[in-house]
Amino acid sequence: MPTHLVWFRADLRVHDNIALAAACRAKDARVLGLFIATPGQWQEHEMAPRQAAFLNAHLNDLQQALAEKGIPLLYEEVSDFAAQAQKVQEICEKQDVTHLFYNYQYEFNEQQRDRQLEKALDVVVCQGFDDSVMLPPGSVMTGSREMYKVFTPFKNAFIKRLKESLPECVAAPSARGDALTDLPELTFDYPQKDFDEALFPATEKAAIAQLRSFCKHGAAEYEARRDFPAVDGTSRLSACLALGVLSPRQCLHRLLAEQPRALEGEGGAVWLNELIWREFYRHLMTYHPALCKHRPFIRWTDKVSWQHNDKHLKAWQDGATGYPIVDAAMRQLNETGWMHNRLRMITASFLVKDLLIDWRIGERYFISQLIDGDLAANNGGWQWAASTGTDAAPYFRIFNPTTQGQKFDADGEFIRRWLPELKDVPAKAVHEPWAWAEKQGVTLDYPRPIVDHKQARVATLAAYEAARKD
Repeated sequence: MPTHLVWFRADLRVHDNIALAAACRAKDARVLGLFIATPGQWQEHEMAPRQAAFLNAHLNDLQQALAEKGIPLLYEEVSDFAAQAQKVQEICEKQDVTHLFYNYQYEFNEQQRDRQLEKALDVVVCQGFDDSVMLPPGSVMTGSREMYKVFTPFKNAFIKRLKESLPECVAAPSARGDALTDLPELTFDYPQKDFDEALFPATEKAAIAQLRSFCKHGAAEYEARRDFPAVDGTSRLSACLALGVLSPRQCLHRLLAEQPRALEGEGGAVWLNELIWREFYRHLMTYHPALCKHRPFIRWTDKVSWQHNDKHLKAWQDGATGYPIVDAAMRQLNETGWMHNRLRMITASFLVKDLLIDWRIGERYFISQLIDGDLAANNGGWQWAASTGTDAAPYFRIFNPTTQGQKFDADGEFIRRWLPELKDVPAKAVHEPWAWAEKQGVTLDYPRPIVDHKQARVATLAAYEAARKD
């Protein structure tokens, strides 16, 4: 009897899991699942404690879902990728594994690990799959067979491919025997922080329900509501996509089921664009592995003379810059492990363009806090804001944090939710509370701006222009 081992990594689900479905296709095979925690690797890359807790919850949910189908989930804990690969070899030998199934990861270290493991497992058939994307890297290229460097033509080519043929969703496997019982509680030696299960579904079933609800009730209004942080206008499914609790194909099919004109640019099209941005960054990382190595896509930007100001960095991290929309956003991140997308752009722009602090420091801090931490998406977003990446905002586009707050949180509802010290400041004054306090002759328990935006803008432009000329 052949033994099929499914190595779960960032694909913690039973529905539309290509590797799992492939392993279960042979009726006569014994199927085992495997997850290997790597706390040392996570620590090196500063995985957020809330993401660790989210992973832990879904790992136990996956164990239960597999057990109901008669598939045991083997669990191991090692330090890093090298030990992880060695552990896979040991398990293959111990369990007489004939076939190893797994879904590709596109980060550089993960790809190196998988290639080395495939060479080592010379008597095991290794089968990998493009599972965390709608379309595989390399399938959407320019006419000269190069990776797109600008999003809009990539999106247009991507949608053209989708119209020609939608990627399939595979069903969850059928039961392969009696349900397994007496399951151990799985956990690992890594710091964890509680997350809000009302915001971030802790089971695959709950994630699917949240996807269905959003596509039915929120996707059509996404374009009109998505930029306003006081409004519940986003899907909040990014954490599930980051760990593979949902697949992008599930998102695509559910969206089209509820919003059938999304591919034509109508209802739900803007949310579809966000899914395609996610694909764009994953495809880019595959073709430009330097993005995994702290390198900017635009090389001359590596010559920007960044400021090294620990006081300013700490104020940004703590939400104490004196710019209310920035501070409210950072406190939301620190408190919940999540930040609204518009606010990610505003806070990133402030760190890089107002404080002139290296974008990589901000990228790292976000990963250390985000429940939806994803290397490709986080790197892509930071390089966009810092004007160092492909299809990034021009370096001379610098968000004004005050006017951004006035535009997207006009009444200060979001700001007052996270900055209770401003609860008594009138709506019209909440974006410049220090000016209002001076006129009223009152003292606020809130800092004055740590930099003057106009002066900071001039200094930043000069720094970028000097780097570009150099």
